[in-house]
Amino acid sequence: MTRKPVGRRTLGAVALGGAAVLLPGLARRAAAATPDEIKRRGQISVGVLTDYPPFGGIDENQKPAGYDVDVAGLLAKALGVELQLVPVTGPNRIPFLLTNKVDMLIATFGITEERSKQVLFSNPYSAFTTYILAPRSTNIRGPEDLKGVRVGVARASTQDSALMAVAPREVRVMRFDDDATTTQSIISGQVQAIGASSTVLAQLTANYPNLQIEPKFTLRAQANGMAFRKQDEALRDWSNSFIASLVQSGELDRIHQRWFKAPMDPLPPMPQF
Repeated sequence: MTRKPVGRRTLGAVALGGAAVLLPGLARRAAAATPDEIKRRGQISVGVLTDYPPFGGIDENQKPAGYDVDVAGLLAKALGVELQLVPVTGPNRIPFLLTNKVDMLIATFGITEERSKQVLFSNPYSAFTTYILAPRSTNIRGPEDLKGVRVGVARASTQDSALMAVAPREVRVMRFDDDATTTQSIISGQVQAIGASSTVLAQLTANYPNLQIEPKFTLRAQANGMAFRKQDEALRDWSNSFIASLVQSGELDRIHQRWFKAPMDPLPPMPQF
C-alpha cells in the first residue's frame, strides 16, 4: 500500500538538526516498500537505540547520537530525503518495525536465524563480541560455573538467547529492559555477572575500574544488520549497495574511528542459516 505523503513537520516529531526524533507512541501508516516511494514521500523513519553508546546514545543536547545514527544520516542523505530518528529498545525493535512505526531499523540488531524468520536483514554494517562479564574475583570459567549465579541480560537480546543456549538449569537469569539497566545491575551488585558486549566492557573498565570487570567466556560473535519488513526487499537491496559504498569509500571506517577511537575490523560475512 502506498503511503500518503508526509509533511516536513510530522505531528510528534522534534527537530534534530537535519533530522527529527519521532515520539515512540506515534502510529504510522504502512511504510513504503521501495526507495522510489521513500524519495517521493521525502522522508524515511529509522529506529535507533538510545541506550547503547557508542552505537546509539544521547548527546549533551539530549538528542540521539552514535555510530548507528551517523549511518542513518548518511543513508537518508544518499536517498535525498529527510531523516526521522525513532528511539527504540531491544524488546520493541521488531514490534515497531512490523507495526509500521518505522521504515527500517539501524539499531545494533544482531543477525540471527530466529529473527530472520520475522524480518529481512541487510548485509552486516557493524559487529562486536558478547561475553559473560564479571569481577575478576568471581570464579567463572565456563557455562557450568554459572550454576546458582545471578546473571543479568537485556531482554530479547542476542546475549539473552546465547546465554540460554549454554547455561545450566541452575543459573538465575535476571532480564532487564535494556543494556543500560543491565549494566547498572552489576554496578549495584544486584547480579553477579552480566551477558554484554565488548562495548559495555569498555564502558565499565573506563568508568568503574574498581569493579575489575573482565570477560569470563565468549557468548557470541555478533554481526549486526539493518532490518526491514519481509515485503521490503527493494529497500533491503538498495541498503546492501549503500553499505558496500560506505565500505569502499572508507566512510564506515571513519565513523567507526569517530565513535570507537580505533580502526574498524573487516566486516564479517552475512550469516547463513
